[in-house]
Amino acid sequence: MPFQQSNAGRAHPDRRKRWLAPLLLAAAAVVTPLVIAREGVEVGANSAFSRLVPAEGVERSALQQYAQMLQQAAGKNALAGKDHPQVRRLRAIAQRIIPFAVAWNPRAINWRWEVNLIGSRQVNAFCMPGGKIAFYSGILEQLSLSDDEVAMVMGHEIAHALREHARERMAKNAVTQGAARIGGALAAGVLGVDPRLTDGLARGGANLLTLEFSREDESEADLVGMELAARAGYDPRTGVTLWQKMGAASKGAPPQWLSTHPSGKSRIADIQKNLPRVLPLYEHARKDPHPG
Repeated sequence: MPFQQSNAGRAHPDRRKRWLAPLLLAAAAVVTPLVIAREGVEVGANSAFSRLVPAEGVERSALQQYAQMLQQAAGKNALAGKDHPQVRRLRAIAQRIIPFAVAWNPRAINWRWEVNLIGSRQVNAFCMPGGKIAFYSGILEQLSLSDDEVAMVMGHEIAHALREHARERMAKNAVTQGAARIGGALAAGVLGVDPRLTDGLARGGANLLTLEFSREDESEADLVGMELAARAGYDPRTGVTLWQKMGAASKGAPPQWLSTHPSGKSRIADIQKNLPRVLPLYEHARKDPHPG
């Protein structure tokens, strides 16, 4: 059954502010203690490559691509409306996770977060730079995801945006091209001599809707996403059941969401290895569900 067309992406500014205000206040409340007390997983600093591409340009490009995607989905009657039960569910989970994003990336406090659902059999979900989240109905229906498992997926995708993997991938792609024009744009980004060149580099990067990340990025997103979900009160142990379901659904071949990602067995092993670091965060969240 096709989804009802949504007004998502064209919401009145006052409505958006009402939805975002509680998240921003909560984020401001938790950022200081989380930065000071670095409990949870350890993944190191963001890649230096990401600094070669301006964040503002990437986020503008993401906003444009996301809006275009929603428009196309609405044109096919495949964009779920705000009152759709699964949309309500996804947005409720996002509201619990997003306040903890700022500790991983201070820019996130200014992102215009948005969560939408597209009717498609694709087993897929993503979060673009700037906090633009989309789930395809296929990942919810074919895997019969619990709220905890949805939180693991969402945390993983948000982690890609927070860790600026898109910027990193775009910069690496540009560097490997080795073109003099790209080299000049990179130099401009480092030296700050002509922002138009660096904006051009950002626009010239891979399409953000189809960007594939390295295995290292995927493993990092697994761990950061697991911590985000745990801090929000979702059981990180469901990361194991999630990847078991993924493995069964893919029948040995990775679905689109996995792409060139690590194998399910290695992901499960990493999750199990890091569970002792995040389970206390989950238990604390269950006792005190209101951060700050």
